[in-house]
Amino acid sequence: MKKLVFWIVLCLGAQVLAAQVRVHTDMRTPTWNLIGLRYDAELAPGKWGSIFPPALKALNNKVIELPGYIIPTKVGSKFSEFMFSIVPIASCPYCGSGDIPSMIQVKMLTAIPITEKPIKLKGIFIINDSGDDRSEFFLLNAKQL
Repeated sequence: MKKLVFWIVLCLGAQVLAAQVRVHTDMRTPTWNLIGLRYDAELAPGKWGSIFPPALKALNNKVIELPGYIIPTKVGSKFSEFMFSIVPIASCPYCGSGDIPSMIQVKMLTAIPITEKPIKLKGIFIINDSGDDRSEFFLLNAKQL
């Protein structure tokens, strides 16, 4: 009986290990860390909004470079607009446990093919602090490096 329990536990453990998600390349950079400083706060009773610390605001309208993963928002094989994240789509950036990582809406100068591999982009970083329903961060006129 003990041997049977041992083998069942061993087999279940092997299945759990086999089902583990592949670890992705860490894309954190000092710039991504600054973007991650944005937080929500109560601006007035019952009214919440985003707070952009001064170090993050200093990046507004500046050309920056970021490594990351393409998160498509439409079906296709090439994209000129997409979300960009420090985690790949396989890690489910929309429904991750804990904090959802910062994402940036990208508008490329020319469409690029979809890839699951990390890429590096360069473009004009824009903070959208209008409070509307669009993304809070944009990378405009972006190019793949």
